Amino acid sequence: MSLTCSLYTNGQWHDADDGTTFTRSHPLNEAAASTASAASLADARRSVEAAAAAFPQWRDTSPGERRRLLLNAAEQMLLREARFIAPMAAETGATAHWSGFNVHLAADILREAAALTTQIEGQIVPSNVVGNLAMAVRQGAGVVLGMAPWNAPLILATRAIATPLACGNTVILKGAELSPASQGLIIEALAAAGFPDGVINYLTCAPADAPALVESLIAHPAVRRINFTGSTPVGRIIARTCGQHLKPAVLELGGKAPLLVLDDADPEQAAAGAIFGAFANAGQICMSTERIIVDHAIADEFVALISRRAASLPAGLIGPVVDMKTVTRCNALIDDALAKGARLLSGGKATSVQMAATLLDGVTRDMRIWSEESFGPVKAIIRVGGEEEALAVANESEYGLSSAVYSRDSARAWNVAQRLQTGICHINGPTVHDEAQMPFGGCKSSGYGRFGGRAGVAEFTELRWITMQMQPRELPF
Repeated sequence: MSLTCSLYTNGQWHDADDGTTFTRSHPLNEAAASTASAASLADARRSVEAAAAAFPQWRDTSPGERRRLLLNAAEQMLLREARFIAPMAAETGATAHWSGFNVHLAADILREAAALTTQIEGQIVPSNVVGNLAMAVRQGAGVVLGMAPWNAPLILATRAIATPLACGNTVILKGAELSPASQGLIIEALAAAGFPDGVINYLTCAPADAPALVESLIAHPAVRRINFTGSTPVGRIIARTCGQHLKPAVLELGGKAPLLVLDDADPEQAAAGAIFGAFANAGQICMSTERIIVDHAIADEFVALISRRAASLPAGLIGPVVDMKTVTRCNALIDDALAKGARLLSGGKATSVQMAATLLDGVTRDMRIWSEESFGPVKAIIRVGGEEEALAVANESEYGLSSAVYSRDSARAWNVAQRLQTGICHINGPTVHDEAQMPFGGCKSSGYGRFGGRAGVAEFTELRWITMQMQPRELPF
């Protein structure tokens, strides 16, 4: 039975202004997975107006009350854990394990945001003016627009709004066209937690309407911060629009995460980290290991280990990819690599969204998979001669989100990590690793700005300079 999802504005669920809807199809059988309201420009405007009207009171709400509501929201998420499984499976093909992981990390994000409400700190800045008390004060900025994708729909949608709420902003979440019902359940949980009307608002729209609707939201004067998680091409459009309207943005975009296996690495640990990082959620994670860069000295042993692990991965564990477009793209990458001399170690081309874990050895620069993000379970193994070549190969990518280094020499690994051009690096751990309190984000074509912890507070507050003259000040005239 198809799921339904409405818009949420000013504390009320409602249909789109003109009553239109759009349908998301099930990735496995093309049946209707969900039917969601297709917001109009008028719906978007009302959403901003509701959030703007609620902002002054929410900004001035005590940190203790904001903390209480965010903790309530975390509990409401956990109470709905079983209810998230069906919509995530129907809309994105997610396994029950991936759905459960999403619920628990989303709850952690809300708890971390709750802890931040009393960590929004300013400072006293010494002034050269006698009797002048100068303060740097952080305050909520206004309405925050958050846009989250489908691949980790609960984690990324919750991240888009949790810290902004903690900082005293009101929020509009624009749900992904591929997971509207899954993300709508987040809003249901937050509404049940007791947030005041207008503080949280939810919009979904038909794919064809998204460009105009998003542009209208960014352009609205009341929207003061934007965050977007998604592809680099769309992120560039968001960045240009934000620049045109002078709106600060946090952008977490595409990745081509390298995992470096140095000649002194523990091959078993490196193989385990590579398999998890490459194939969790069928490789459809921004941090997914895309390039396995291994030193010639250890390559044969490592490749034998990782090949056995990949071949033994059950399809039900990694789950299906989201649609046949992904299959077509991944198949083309496989064809291109094999035609140019790569060797297929496991998996191969698919005829359905249930793709096998695929490893290609001997990948070279002339192959598309060297530089293109697969965003699926098709991964490249690149053999290199030494640490310097490994670094050069890792850093030549246009992307710079996550990375990993495996070595038994911690000082050596640290020095390599320091030189990697990525926002995130894990030593002797997989590229896929997220915690609510960490400064999460990338560089280069992977975007800019940071989610998480105090870094997130800096992104979603206005830093103001306020002075108080404590004694009469002599002025020149």
